[in-house]
Amino acid sequence: MLLSIFVLTLGLGNGPEAPFQAANNPPITAAEPAQAPAPTQAPAGADVPAEAKEPPTPPHTGLRALGRGVIGDIKHLPAKENLYLALVGGALAAGAHKVDQGFNVRLRSHYDAVNTAFAPAKYFGNTPEQAALSLGTYAYGRIFKKPKASHLGMDLLRAQIVTEILVQPIKFATQRERPDGSDNHSFPSGHAAVTFAGATVLERHLGWRRSFLAYAVATYVAASRLHDNRHYLSDVAFGAAVGTIAGRTVTQHGRDNWSLIPVDVPGGVAVLAVRTGF
Repeated sequence: MLLSIFVLTLGLGNGPEAPFQAANNPPITAAEPAQAPAPTQAPAGADVPAEAKEPPTPPHTGLRALGRGVIGDIKHLPAKENLYLALVGGALAAGAHKVDQGFNVRLRSHYDAVNTAFAPAKYFGNTPEQAALSLGTYAYGRIFKKPKASHLGMDLLRAQIVTEILVQPIKFATQRERPDGSDNHSFPSGHAAVTFAGATVLERHLGWRRSFLAYAVATYVAASRLHDNRHYLSDVAFGAAVGTIAGRTVTQHGRDNWSLIPVDVPGGVAVLAVRTGF
């Protein structure tokens, strides 16, 4: 359990005459020297630097740690925050379902330049390629003894594993036919899910500014699935939500909770604000 405490001291005087009485009736004991106020900590969710949001680097990043991490991720999937994300993704998919049939037609292009621009996207969002990039990051950190890099690679691998655990059962349960009629595994989009999972992990490790390109690539991959007529708009909308759930699960288990505890101190009262993360 992560425990961070900051103290807000609230001095309680005896009314407006308190300073006058203190001057004419000094206390018997010697006054204690004034202390600098304790530093305060920003509330959960505040816009703080990326370093403050970065998941703590674990002491071990080996294969055993990877396996334990995946097991822990699966246990924490039913978190309340993930439920909210699933509801938002479901609502977006339901809203997009009304325009599914005609939306892809608008994205198709007869221009060779546009078709060429979307061509590499199917590789960027493919699971083997994503896994190779994650393994490369992980191996780089292990070989050159850079724990932060190996931690990032491990979280990317975990996010992809959790994404596949979520996506594949849904595909086989829904049996939705693809727009091009190639098979019945259209919903949700695996390419959108895995790229948004990776982008979310990068955002948690590096911050929004450094992960902007990753989100741009994820959006590009999702759009390409519509352009290539491999998925409907509702497929990629829910796929993006699934990927976000996977990425946030592996980088932050549970949510932050705050408790306020009043404590008596000489000359006033202190309020302990306790933040716990499980």
